[in-house]
Amino acid sequence: MTDPTDAPGGTLPRFGVRRIGRREFDFDRQVAVMAVVNRTPDSFYDHGKTFALDRAVEAALTADGQGADWVDIGGVPFGRGAPISPAEEIDRVVPVIEAIVAASDVVVSVDTNNGVVARAAIDAGAAVVNDTSGLGDPEMAGVIAASAAHVVITHSVGPPRVEKPPARFDDVVREVHDFLGARVERAVAAGIPRERIIIDPGHDLDKNTLHTLELTRRFADLADLGLPLLAAVSNKDFVGESIDRPQGERLAGSLAAMVACIERGARIVRMHDVVPSVDAVRMIEAILGMRPPVRVEHNAHPTRNV
Repeated sequence: MTDPTDAPGGTLPRFGVRRIGRREFDFDRQVAVMAVVNRTPDSFYDHGKTFALDRAVEAALTADGQGADWVDIGGVPFGRGAPISPAEEIDRVVPVIEAIVAASDVVVSVDTNNGVVARAAIDAGAAVVNDTSGLGDPEMAGVIAASAAHVVITHSVGPPRVEKPPARFDDVVREVHDFLGARVERAVAAGIPRERIIIDPGHDLDKNTLHTLELTRRFADLADLGLPLLAAVSNKDFVGESIDRPQGERLAGSLAAMVACIERGARIVRMHDVVPSVDAVRMIEAILGMRPPVRVEHNAHPTRNV
C-alpha cells in the first residue's frame, strides 16, 4: 500500500478517524461521497424534481442505498433569486431530515447559511451544517458551537441570492486560503473544535471558470490549513464551459474534476450522480493505495488464463 497522504502539489495532512453523525470516517483511507437533495423548486440541476417531500425523502434514501455516505439537504439555492424566509426554509428541510434520520444512519447535512435554520435542522437530526456563506450569519458559529454538529466552512463573496459584479481575484487560491483560515479561526474562537470543521473552497461560487480551474489545479495548496477538504464540483458551470456541455451532459467532466480534487487532497465530494461517483471514488481510492481492491483474481491463479 502506498502512502495516501502523498499528492500532486505536496504531502497532505493526516486526519485519522472522525465520527460524523452515526458513522465513522478514516479520511486517511477513505473519501466520503455526499449526495445532493434539493427541496427547492428552482435548483440549477434538477429544476424542482425533489421539491415534493416524498420525492426528497425517497431520493435521499435511494442515495444511501446506492452507496452515498451522506446526503446534503438544501432548501434555498445559492444562486440569485427571490429571498426565502427562515420559516419557509425550515418547513422545507426539517421534515426531510427527520424522515431520513428515522430510516437510516446515513450522515445528514443541511445546506444553509442561516443560523435559525441551522438550529432547527440540528434539532431534527442533522449532523453537519454546510454553510456556503462561510459563517456569514453572525449567529451561525454560536449555534454550531452549542451543538455536536460539524460545520463545512465554504468560501464565497458576499451574501447569497443577490446579483454580484464580475468575479475578480489577484490570486484566487491565496485569497480563498486566507478567507478560509480566518473563518476557521472565527469558528474556533466561538467554541467549535477544529475536529468538527471541514473546509470547502467553493468551486464556482462567486468565481468564474478560470478561477475555478486554477483552484482545482492548486487544490493541494489548501492542505496546510490542516482540515478535511470538501470538493463540490458536480455539474457546475466551470465543467460545462470547459468542455462545452449543457446542464444534463456534464457527468464525465464532473467525475474528472472530482478525481483531480481527490488526487490533490479532497476527502469529501459533493455529487449529484451517486452510482458513477461512488464507483469513481472507490477506483481512485484503490489507485492511490488508500484501500485494497475488492478482489484480486486476474492473472493471480496458476490455472487461470485470462
